[in-house]
Amino acid sequence: MSLLSLLIAIMAERSLSGTAWQFNVYYQKYLHLFGKNFTAKHGTVASVVFILLPVIITFLALTLIDNSLIELILSTVILIICFGCTTTRNSYKNYLKSASHDEESTAEMYHQQLLSDKNLPQMGFGQALIWLNYRYYIAIMLFFTVFGAAGAVFYRLLTSVIEHKKEQCIANANKAEAAVMASQNDKLSSSELDSDVNQADTNSDDETFTQADETSVSEQNTSTESVDAPIHQSNVVPNITTGCHNHYDVLFWLDWLPVRIASFGYMLVGHFSKAMPVWLENLFDSSKPTHQILIDVAEKSEDIMLNDKDCTAEPCLLVRLAKRNVLLVLAVISLLTLTGYLN
Repeated sequence: MSLLSLLIAIMAERSLSGTAWQFNVYYQKYLHLFGKNFTAKHGTVASVVFILLPVIITFLALTLIDNSLIELILSTVILIICFGCTTTRNSYKNYLKSASHDEESTAEMYHQQLLSDKNLPQMGFGQALIWLNYRYYIAIMLFFTVFGAAGAVFYRLLTSVIEHKKEQCIANANKAEAAVMASQNDKLSSSELDSDVNQADTNSDDETFTQADETSVSEQNTSTESVDAPIHQSNVVPNITTGCHNHYDVLFWLDWLPVRIASFGYMLVGHFSKAMPVWLENLFDSSKPTHQILIDVAEKSEDIMLNDKDCTAEPCLLVRLAKRNVLLVLAVISLLTLTGYLN
């Protein structure tokens, strides 16, 4: 049953590009139903309810259906909706189009827009595509195979919540920047006042004041740099004891095993001998970000000939590698299903 749904969904996903088949459309309606600030106002319990409610409804609906054909159709429809992402595909096409016309600034704009839309840390365009291919295809395939349609809904909903957290992150960053600017203004005002009061001081006093002022400006610059380059949450080492309070931590532990399975697939469809040392090095590493492990193994699995004048080489090579890996995962699932290890 799961294998048949996977085969149909993968074949139909590309051709069914209408809004009725896009997960984000239903997510926005669901978010509007709860209110955009619902989880922020009510904390962890609200986040758990927000994510688990559709999962429970999906599980109960499929469990109560006493018709295999209807269950197959419903599971396949849910899987098609969870698969893929139109905005990512459009960004990839626009990036290649701009790069082919030597519009490097426009291509870079699409690159940064993709990272912003998906709330990803700073990484190369091809690296982002590798990670998003895992997020929108391989991970959903694995969760669907093991946990059914409810598992696919849970994973896709959790990643969507993380993607849409960027608005809150931007708001917090703006508040922090405003606070730093206010602090700088206060220090400058204080410095000007001290300068007016001590205009009649000796040259030695003026020299001391100048040194203190330089130290103050240096501290201000350091503070400003820390705001301008914040650490992305997905790069922070997760803490399992507080994982339920942070969506990134929860996703880290959910991705821990699937990422290693997907990265092993990259070795099989690429250069096994080159990628194997990297895969073994990160096999039991519980501190390195999961996206970095997958990207490192994928890059070692493919010969990437970098050309400063061709910014399409790396993305195209990595996308082809990712497509081969998706087919490998599908083939393994098919084999396990036919031999009776999976239902």
